[in-house]
Amino acid sequence: MYNVAIIGAGVIGTAIARELSKFNHKIVILEKDNDVSNGSTKANSAIIHAGYDAPYNSLKGKMNARGNLIMGIVCSELNVPFERIGSLVIARSESDFETLKGLYENGMKLEIPGLEIIDVGKVMEMEPNLTEGVIGALYAPSAGIVEPWELAIAYCENAIDNGAELRINFAVREIQKKDGSYLIKSEEDQVEAKYIINAAGVYADKIYNMVADSEYKIIPRRGQYFLLDKEAGGLVKHVVFPCPNEMGKGTLVTPTIDGNILVGPDAEDLDMDMKESVNTTYNRLGNVKNLARNISDKIPYKLNITTFAGLRAEPDTDDFIIEESKQAKGFINVAGMKSPGLSSAPAIAEYVVTIIEEIDGSLDKKTDFNPLRRKRIKFEELTFEEKNELIQKDSRYGRIICRCEMITEGEIVDAIHRSAGGRTVNGIKRRTRPGSGRCQGGFCGPRVMEILARELSVPMEEVLMENRGSIILTGKTKVGG
Repeated sequence: MYNVAIIGAGVIGTAIARELSKFNHKIVILEKDNDVSNGSTKANSAIIHAGYDAPYNSLKGKMNARGNLIMGIVCSELNVPFERIGSLVIARSESDFETLKGLYENGMKLEIPGLEIIDVGKVMEMEPNLTEGVIGALYAPSAGIVEPWELAIAYCENAIDNGAELRINFAVREIQKKDGSYLIKSEEDQVEAKYIINAAGVYADKIYNMVADSEYKIIPRRGQYFLLDKEAGGLVKHVVFPCPNEMGKGTLVTPTIDGNILVGPDAEDLDMDMKESVNTTYNRLGNVKNLARNISDKIPYKLNITTFAGLRAEPDTDDFIIEESKQAKGFINVAGMKSPGLSSAPAIAEYVVTIIEEIDGSLDKKTDFNPLRRKRIKFEELTFEEKNELIQKDSRYGRIICRCEMITEGEIVDAIHRSAGGRTVNGIKRRTRPGSGRCQGGFCGPRVMEILARELSVPMEEVLMENRGSIILTGKTKVGG
């Protein structure tokens, strides 16, 4: 039997797994999809928020402030790219300016470092490509950008290296209460655990309702994005927000950690049965463009290389839900992880550990916990000498598979064989970026499939794009000669 079963392998679930792996607990992560970071974690703004906007007395406010503070340490230990590029919330009216003052005062109560309200001259000096009409901005130097999927994958790798287990394609269908434990069943398997941590994202309410009467609802809120080619890099240097409204922080324009420009999201509440609806729509993407004009009228959409949509887990409680259920002892909800969930992940993980300590008593800390994740080689970033030396050791690093992103066969093979290795074309894309450039996998996709088939010892027809059923090949078009 496991001490803890964590349902959901997004950035929240994997962060908790890694934090718990510091203790002598038997941990299993249960993920319904074919890979880690496959839900909201893979499709969001990739922003580490400074933490000035969530109310100072809310869980969101407290977790964001703490999460931002320690994010640099976590990313350093896990070898995840993270840059504190700062953010600007721009004002275009006197009412906007009053909103900035409120955000500033809230941020001061949360001790957000370096917050400053700046005038239009300073704003336009920092970001010359903004649409005219700005009258000032709230500047937060501690805001940053990260790759959320790599952070989740890194958390999971490190947790596994420290003794945790991962079970993918484990869609929870039933949870049975037992005397002091829970039996968690999928269609094909089952596990028993003393504690359950419900980090199931947009499905957290559904999972909770398997053991208790409904206490909250999770509304799937869809947001759509444009991702621009690296040629658009330099359009903005900071994360640039409009003034927030009741639907969220608004449509932003930001650099990504890999040098692209991201524009979005909008906010569209969906029906409760639409928790897999991540399709983009013409009208909503048009709405993103209209909203983004309030930030910059110089966005080069001709350089767009892809559009995508993600779902935020919008709780009807208007705050994070992080607590043991009053109806089901040992069942801990970690739900409603809308923005700033990513920014808060390290702090949420710490907080969940304190909850388990309160329930279980003091936890037995490991003496051999290893906080470091093996660094991922990025061939393109190496010096000429380093590249030659690496190729001499492993010739696979001398074979370029993705021309757009200059990704080598060696990098892909490494991504397959890590602790939480990629098993699908999109899984490899998230780990090493083949297919993330201008051609979107048109050139490298077949080669990635060949490498996956070879390394996993499966036929090409069994290599999937993403989850079960996402078949790419069905068979040969010609047989014989």
